Amino acid sequence: MFIHNFKHMLKRLFNDKMLIFWTFAFPLILGTFFSLAFSNIEEGEKLDIINIAVIKNEEYKNSPIWQEAIKTLSDNKNEERLFNTKYVSIEKAKELLSDEKITGYIILEDSPKVVVLSNGINETIIKQVTEEINEQETIINNVADIKIKEHLKNQNEKIENPDIFYASIYQEIAEITKNSQANIKDTSSNNLSYTMIEFYTLIAMTCLYGGILGMVAINQCLANMSSNGKRVAVSPASKSKLVISSALASYLIQLLGIFLLFIYTIFVLKVDYGNNLFYVIILSLTGCFAGLSLGIVLATLLKSSENVKTGIIIAVTMFGCFLSGMMGITMKYVIDKNIPILNKINPASMITDGLYSLYYYDTYERFFFNVASLLIFSFVLLLLASISLRRQKYDSI
Repeated sequence: MFIHNFKHMLKRLFNDKMLIFWTFAFPLILGTFFSLAFSNIEEGEKLDIINIAVIKNEEYKNSPIWQEAIKTLSDNKNEERLFNTKYVSIEKAKELLSDEKITGYIILEDSPKVVVLSNGINETIIKQVTEEINEQETIINNVADIKIKEHLKNQNEKIENPDIFYASIYQEIAEITKNSQANIKDTSSNNLSYTMIEFYTLIAMTCLYGGILGMVAINQCLANMSSNGKRVAVSPASKSKLVISSALASYLIQLLGIFLLFIYTIFVLKVDYGNNLFYVIILSLTGCFAGLSLGIVLATLLKSSENVKTGIIIAVTMFGCFLSGMMGITMKYVIDKNIPILNKINPASMITDGLYSLYYYDTYERFFFNVASLLIFSFVLLLLASISLRRQKYDSI
């Protein structure tokens, strides 16, 4: 009976055109729109090289740290160089700025100064870089002073030429700073971008849309929802086997839908899910189970028509995806900051958060926390559905 009902439910679900659209077609269509909308957005937001001028006065000539920093940031051999730099007098810099041939100019006086015509992204970058170089110079000078004092303290002989000695110390510090590298481990994926958030929410939506399949499958076992349910109610067949086989058939179709989404986004839309595709699939399987559970509990608790239940599942799913960032990539962070409990119980946020964790962290603790949260969410819903099914009785059929 289990196998027979399983096959029958597969045929029943595949023959429902509305289900096929929401399960297979709609995610692919939405993914295509995402690709068309965001394919060139990051390329268009790349910063252009900024034209600046540096006043070549005595202060600049006497600062090897500033000279090296500006040279590095303006190196033509560096594909990621930030500045196109002109070394000019103050009068020439003012003229270039007035003619808008440069964004701004840097002048070293008592302290570094940036002169610009207006406020904007490029102007802010120049100011930020200037502050960073100034801080670096301060650190180097402080370290140099410490090394000089230590050397003088341990020096038994008198220094014959202090200027040469001090210059050599400063040069040593400058070379150390120039050749040193930050000891920071970047554990995030090189392919991670904010546009990937849209595809993460697309995966979450596809998983939760499986609830429609679960709802339709369980409706076939309910006497107040279908003629097949009436026959089930009066038959001697095990109700639990029929419900489980129906749910398993709908889950299998869900998996087929999410599988097609991955095939389409990877090979057609060229979406790169990084090196953790295995874990992405595990999370998707768990998300599909959560979507199935959502559909089952709504099918058993609500006494409405199938179309109304379908509308409710779609509304709940889309609202959850909205909170997780589908319609605005900052929404998830707004909710996390102001109403964090919403994302704790939102299965769409659990799925997207699990996907983020694969790229932001080099451990899997948060990933498995989200997987466990989805499983707990699913089992709680299934428990509610089971209690509701056991209490259902009919005076007449």
